[in-house]
Formats: sequence, C-alpha cells, structure tokens
Amino acid sequence: MSASGGSKAIIAALSANAGIAVAKFVGFAITGSSSMLAEGVHSVADTANQGLLLFGRRRASRAATQAHPFGYGRDRFFYSFVVALLLFSLGSVFAIYEGVHKLSAPEELTSPLVAVVILLVAIGLEGYSFMTAIGESRELKGDLSWWGFIRQSVNPELPVVLLEDTGALIGLVLALGGVGLTVATGDPIWDAIGTIAIGVLLGVIAVVLIVETKSLLIGEGARPALVNTITASLIGGPVERVIHMRTQYMGPEELLVAAKIAVPASLPTETVARAIDAAEARLRAKVPEARIIYLEPDLDRTGSEDGLDPALDPTP
Repeated sequence: MSASGGSKAIIAALSANAGIAVAKFVGFAITGSSSMLAEGVHSVADTANQGLLLFGRRRASRAATQAHPFGYGRDRFFYSFVVALLLFSLGSVFAIYEGVHKLSAPEELTSPLVAVVILLVAIGLEGYSFMTAIGESRELKGDLSWWGFIRQSVNPELPVVLLEDTGALIGLVLALGGVGLTVATGDPIWDAIGTIAIGVLLGVIAVVLIVETKSLLIGEGARPALVNTITASLIGGPVERVIHMRTQYMGPEELLVAAKIAVPASLPTETVARAIDAAEARLRAKVPEARIIYLEPDLDRTGSEDGLDPALDPTP
C-alpha cells in the first residue's frame, strides 16, 4: 500500500460512527444516561472528523499553482490537525462538563437494558471499524510497533482513525461500566464517573494527535533510516559523497530532497550534468516518494568543515 492508503478505513469509521451516533442518542432519550449522551457526542465528533479527513484528502489532490508551487499535499496534515482539535473540544470538554454536571445533580436511569444493548451493538460496529484500520495500516507499519507507527507515520489519517477507534472502544467499555455499576448499586454517580472518564480519555488521545500532526504540519524531515537510503542512492559514478542534505515532507507521499553532492574538479560540465541526472534516477527508483529533488554539485573538499575550501576558511 502506498502512503496514500487509508480511504477504506476512513469510510468504514464514518459509516460505523454515523449509525452508532443515532443509536446512542436514542438510547440517551430513553434512559437519560449521561454516559450515553457523552458517547453520542463522541460519535458525532468522530463522524465529523472522518468527513474532514476525506475532505482533506480531496483538497490535497489539487494540482500545484503559481501561488502554491509545491502543491497542496499538506492539506492532509492541516485537516488532521483540525480533527485533533475537534476531538478535544467537542468530545473531551463536553463529556467532562456533562459528567461534572451529573455529579452535582444525579438522575436515575430508566430502561438501562436499552443502553446496555445499544452499547454492545456499538462495540461490535466500532470493532469492525478498528479491524479495518488495523488491516489498512499493517503494511505501512512494517516492523514498527503500533505506538511507533502512530509516532512516525507520515500518513496522518490512519493514526487518527486508529486512535479514534481505540478511544471509542475504550469509551464504550467505560460507558457500559458506568451504566452497569449504576444498575448494580442503584447509585447514578457511577454513570457520571463513567462520563468523566470518557472525557479524560478523549482529552489524552486529542493531545497525542495534536502533537503528532503539528510536527507534520510545520515540516518534518525523513527518518534517519530513510536519510541513509537516500544518501546511498545518490552516491555512485562521479558522485563521490553527499556533502550535506535537507529533506522535508510536502505531503504524505511527496518528499523534497535538497543535497549538495561532491564531484571531481576535473569533470566537464556535460559530465556533471549527466552525473546529476543519474543520481536523481537512482534516488527516484529507490525512494519513490522523493518527488522533488534539487542537487547542487560542488568540489570534494574532504577534511574541511561543511565542504568549505580551507583557503577560504577565516579561522587560523
């Protein structure tokens, strides 16, 4: 799967959450459970989030313009960041507010069995969405742990869906526990505590997503292993070494590579040009996401710092 994968996971999550949201609000109307209300708002936020992720992917596919010569690939990072903010504001803050309100004014549940049935069905649907996201992510994850994948992935949507689905499943269990303990003890305070726990959980997930998507949004470079691959690909023929290099993701599947490469001083201009073309071809073959490549030839001044000619170095 390419780095652009994930549409299936987003659509599965959107479909599941839309249906679950309706069921949860119906359950809240029947039972009066604050946990059900918090979970209903959570599902509405998740549904809106998946819609934003799909919208961001569409916006990112626009062709480059004079005003945006590197294209719109970072739109996917931006909308994923917006999703993280929405998850915090709509999901976390509302759930904590509702839980605190119910702590101060507890209300008895009516027809709690309805809430239990709806929550169990929701767990099944969220489980399907979660497994779809796992399947879509597995190839991109490679040998990384799941936490490592969430931290290092340049595909912003799959980590968002994975964390949202994980939060939704844990939140449903918390809601089920709150309703169950309320029924078992006859004390509605447990429903309120379950609601607050859901809010805290969503807040933690939102903060993780905000931190990770912000890193991509402001400009993140290739990981060390990929940098080593790029360096090895550039070296060959007249290209003796890479003096220095900078990389940055312009989108999930578009990497900018700018490097100064060392070539022998005796080479004619035509040979240098062919060497640069060959180095670009090797890099594109080895690292397909390297879409924008700028290579600057320079003389190999091995031993001097940053490729400076020792004769020009003002230090004694």
